[in-house]
Formats: sequence, structure tokens, C-alpha cells
Amino acid sequence: MLSEATSLFSFWNSQPVDVSKQQYRPLWMEAAWRDEDGTVFGWYHHEPGGVCGSSGLTAPKIGAAVSHDGGRSIQDLGIVLESGDRADCGAKNGFFATGHGDFSVVLDQSREYFYFLFTNYGGPVENQGVVIARLAFADRFSPAGKVQKYYRGLWEEPGLGGQTSPIFPARQAWQQSDADSFWGPSIHWNTHLGRYVILMNRSCCKPGWPQEGVYVTFSAEGRLDSWTQPRKLLSLSQIPIKPGYYPQVIGLEEGGTDTRAGKVARLYVMGSSDWEMEFSAETPDGDGSDPIDHDQTPNDTPLPEGALPQSGRPRVSGKRIP
Repeated sequence: MLSEATSLFSFWNSQPVDVSKQQYRPLWMEAAWRDEDGTVFGWYHHEPGGVCGSSGLTAPKIGAAVSHDGGRSIQDLGIVLESGDRADCGAKNGFFATGHGDFSVVLDQSREYFYFLFTNYGGPVENQGVVIARLAFADRFSPAGKVQKYYRGLWEEPGLGGQTSPIFPARQAWQQSDADSFWGPSIHWNTHLGRYVILMNRSCCKPGWPQEGVYVTFSAEGRLDSWTQPRKLLSLSQIPIKPGYYPQVIGLEEGGTDTRAGKVARLYVMGSSDWEMEFSAETPDGDGSDPIDHDQTPNDTPLPEGALPQSGRPRVSGKRIP
């Protein structure tokens, strides 16, 4: 569907999108970018059938599409990110046997690369979790075979079948019934902080993909390979719409989008916004980089109403708005 409105708070008009030139279905369009000439690029999550017979398990892939009429129709540009790991049809998470999916895409500040922040659900547990890949901006019209995954400090693994190094590793493998991992990262560039910010889901630690909470993390200045230890933003009990997946922000300043926001932004969960977020650049105890400790348990103290001080890093506060 294509939805249009004059503002975030006005009536939204929705209409079907022509997908007759779309090869891979079903698809969830999870990120988009509009060029200055109006060309719209979209990236989708695809779940193929028959991966594990009648079990219902699938292995998601990430593909690209383009629209030359403002999103009213799309043309498939092919799969750009796919796992090279064998499907584990005994996986107990209830949905995925392996695969790449549940992602967001952001263009860097120099307009050199699109960065994909996505979830790797298969292979060795040390490779699972939230991972990253990139596509040269110049390759956006023909992206298949051009995306490169981040692995052990380098951008040399192919998007189709290559290995990954997670920036937020899974603590318990997705094949297990008690999987414990961040997933579904939503990234934006925060103009007030001069940093990237990620919101993530965390599934832990029971069968059925339960939502444990929504977390926030900040980049080290403009870098995408160094992040603060995630802090819980919302617990499941604070989210009125269940299961409480898919956090994201939309900027309220001029030019604000879901990948660009300023000091104040709307927080959305499950496509609904009950909160306003305010970001602070104060870093009283350090430079704010505070790199993640992979052996440290995520801080699961939820954000209270009002300010949440975060020593040595940017701060975020929130208030619920009826």
C-alpha cells in the first residue's frame, strides 16, 4: 500500500501499489529513499515458501525495487542480501530456519553508501544478531551482486551468501526455543546529536518470539561500527499495542523522516505513536562512544516517564502523549 498525508497528524489516504513487475512475493517494504528527481528506491523483506516442507519455517531475504511514479508501481531489482548458511529445519523460534531480514536502510552523510542494518537468523551463533552491509550510492539502479557485508572489520563479504560479524551479537541462538537476541533495527541520523541512533526489539527468552522490550543505542560520532551498550527504552507492559514490535522515529523538523530526526521526534511502535522523544547531546562522563561490551548483559531497566540519564553518552527522555 502507498499512504499519503499532508502531515503526520492528518488523515492518511491509502491505495494499492501495482506489483505486477515484482518477482519475489510475499514482500514487506521496510525501507525507502527518494532521489531528488522523484525516483523512489525501496528495499523489501521476502519470505520464500517451501524452505522446510510443511513446517512453515522460512528463510527471509532482502531485495530491492524502484519506482518511477512516486511509489504507485514498483519494478523489482532483485535480491541483494541472502544468507549462505544452510536452513536448520529444526529451528525452534517458530518462524525462521535461517536468513536475513527485519531491517532498515540509511544513506550516509557523505551520500557515498546506503547502509543496511538487518538481522541474521542463521549459521553459527557468533554470527547471529544485528549485522550490517552497504551498497554504493552509485549502484542503486543495479544493486544485485553489489552489496557488501561487514565481516571482521572489512566490507569484503558478498551480500549474496557471504559471512557476517554482528554489531549486536545474539546471546542465545535463534535455533533455540529460548533465543535471546536484538532484532529489527531501525536506524536514523540525529541532526541534534550528530550521531546515528538505533531502536531495536529484543526477543527473550521463551518460545514464540516474545517481545522483551524496545532498546536504544547511539553511535560513536558518525561511525557505524561502534555503538553504546543498548538501554531499554520501553518494556512490553508500556506498549499498548501487542506484540509491541517495530520501533522507529519520525523527525518533526523540516525535512524530518524515519531516517532523519532532530532534538524532538515522534516514537512509533507497531505503526502507532503514543510518545514524543527528546534527545540531549550532554555527555558528562566521557566522549559518548562507550563501545558495547559483548559479554555484558543488556541494561533492561526501562525508561521512566521523564528523563533517563545515561552516564557518558547522549541522553534521551520521553513523554507519553494521548
